[in-house]
Amino acid sequence: MGRFRDALARPGLGTIAEVKRRSPSAGDLRPDADPAELAAAFEGAGASAVSVLVDERFAGTWDDLRAARAAASLPLLAKGFFSTREHLETAKASGADAALLLLRDLDDGSMHELLQVAGELGLDTLVEAHDADELARATTLGAPVIGLNARDLGTFEIDRRGQLELVASAPQDRVVVAESGILNRAHGAAAELAGADAVLVGSALMRADDPAAKLGDLLRRPYVKVCGLTRDEDVAVAAEAGADLAGFVLAESPRRAAAPLPVPDTMLSVGVFVGETEDAGTDLAQLYAQENGHRARDGVLLRGAEVVAQVKDLPWLQEDDGHWERAARTEGRVLLAGGLGPENVRAAIAAVDPWCVDASRSLEASPGIKDHDRVRAFVEAAR
Repeated sequence: MGRFRDALARPGLGTIAEVKRRSPSAGDLRPDADPAELAAAFEGAGASAVSVLVDERFAGTWDDLRAARAAASLPLLAKGFFSTREHLETAKASGADAALLLLRDLDDGSMHELLQVAGELGLDTLVEAHDADELARATTLGAPVIGLNARDLGTFEIDRRGQLELVASAPQDRVVVAESGILNRAHGAAAELAGADAVLVGSALMRADDPAAKLGDLLRRPYVKVCGLTRDEDVAVAAEAGADLAGFVLAESPRRAAAPLPVPDTMLSVGVFVGETEDAGTDLAQLYAQENGHRARDGVLLRGAEVVAQVKDLPWLQEDDGHWERAARTEGRVLLAGGLGPENVRAAIAAVDPWCVDASRSLEASPGIKDHDRVRAFVEAAR
């Protein structure tokens, strides 16, 4: 396929940064948006591709796409309500690498024809679905890149949980993009762990004082997990500091939580178990095997029953000088735990390049009670 698909199919979570001046659901977002300036800034911030609204309902024009093309070299997605060969020819001539096709507006015959036209023109497509029926249609039609929109274009309501279930059910041989409702790193992590190859982010960037800086914040890795939380005030400090995951130990431990606490929308909740998991209502589960009455060294991060990351930890109450080197040899996503704190997390990140870093005991004033200054220092150091 073409540059657009290839950019989204690379390892890790890709990001399509969107240029739009207004939205029918939200009104004016950034009326003075300069597509050339934004496209160049998004490219510099690490976007995989840029989406440009060319429809007048979004205060967009084809000139916006041409301006973005002149200013940036990364793949461009032309976004509008396209239904004819002429639309796709104009997109190609204006510098697009891909065009949006909405299943809501096109029957299977029209969609099949436009997919063929796009292929003739050398255009990739983003075929957008909103529900299970449309996802099935996209799959049957052979769409290589499928967008799953959390926003119902009829009511403008956003259902992120429904979107994540659609992402999880999408065929693994397609490139899957989670669209709409991505406001922070935790939303991106949730989409990634559900199986998305990329996210499309528009309104959150357009509302930001500095859209490129906001994009950079969304792309920043590794994720940061603060574990062993037992008090609402400690959850609040971890969230305020910028942690992405909140861990609640639900196994026997000095820092055992009676139950997971509520977390803000900027965080994912993680239940930590030994031996077997239970349905505690958390977004994710961190599971260790039972070994001699305590947790085994390593574990897994689960989304439902699916393993989504490997947890690399220290032996129970022991040290290991080769811990980071061992973790660095692990393939796939690594959640690095064991002995991390503000003083050494930067060195650990440099040595391992983990997907997420996790600290618990080193951030405590006493078992189960967090030292707020150390929590802030850990998150700042990991960033």
